[in-house]
Amino acid sequence: MQNAPRVVARPNSFIYTLMGDLVRYYGGEIWIGSLTQLMGEFGVSEAAVRQAVSRMSRSGWITGRKLGNKSYYAITERGRARVDRVSPRIYQPPETAWDGKWRMVAYTIPETARDARDRLRKDLAVLGFAPLGTALWLSPRDALEAAREAATAHGVLAFVDTFVAESTGPHDDRSLIARSWNLDAIAATYRAFIDDYGARLAHLRASPNLTDAQAFVEREWLVHDFRKFIYVDPGLPLDLLPNDWPALAASDLFRETYDRVRPGSLRFFESIFKPAPDRDVAIASPETHDDAFASLLGPETVS
Repeated sequence: MQNAPRVVARPNSFIYTLMGDLVRYYGGEIWIGSLTQLMGEFGVSEAAVRQAVSRMSRSGWITGRKLGNKSYYAITERGRARVDRVSPRIYQPPETAWDGKWRMVAYTIPETARDARDRLRKDLAVLGFAPLGTALWLSPRDALEAAREAATAHGVLAFVDTFVAESTGPHDDRSLIARSWNLDAIAATYRAFIDDYGARLAHLRASPNLTDAQAFVEREWLVHDFRKFIYVDPGLPLDLLPNDWPALAASDLFRETYDRVRPGSLRFFESIFKPAPDRDVAIASPETHDDAFASLLGPETVS
């Protein structure tokens, strides 16, 4: 692309993007040498990659094993659950319809478990909940099972209660949305994405002949940037939002850009990726491989 090369500020977060977008669909495990080479396309050194996977292993997101003198890293069950949970919010269009129900999580976690309480709050935010009060969170989407799983993982389920409720006023549901989420800030973030990637897509349309390596870099930056909306927008129902809400335009932009760079990016990834010798991982052509986009949206949507 025309823009200057970008700097990966947090290699561990970017590795998680790569694991969730591609490695997850190639058996879920990758040789550290392949990972280092792929991350090198983003200017990340081998030492930085090794430090990042070490931190991610300690945090429980990936796990490593040795075969001979080679190390392989895979997403943990916890990491796969997170990827499976958030992938529809990345790759699918935003939902319009709403069932009129609020999902609520209340907790009375003691101060002695403050760290676990803080981790639960972070997970609730990722799952699309917003605080209505000090210890009461709500979401317009059905994420209660995921919230209970998060509470279990942090050892605080005994202090948590979950509810399904309807608002009976005096404020309507649109007012509750506006009160619980900063809609202006969310919309501004979407519009910044549209400005940036709209220009990049225009360049792609005019000059579509990227190298496979360039397509790979463009794809992973695209996914990395777009998945940040998981932390910004909980998937608010479009029928409760202003008519000019930019989430749909951003999603359409993401999907077209992803579709355009997908074949070349897969060719490049497959040229570098090496599974463990004890893993039978079939490598298909870029046109048929069941990667995130195809598996979530159906092969008929992918050119």
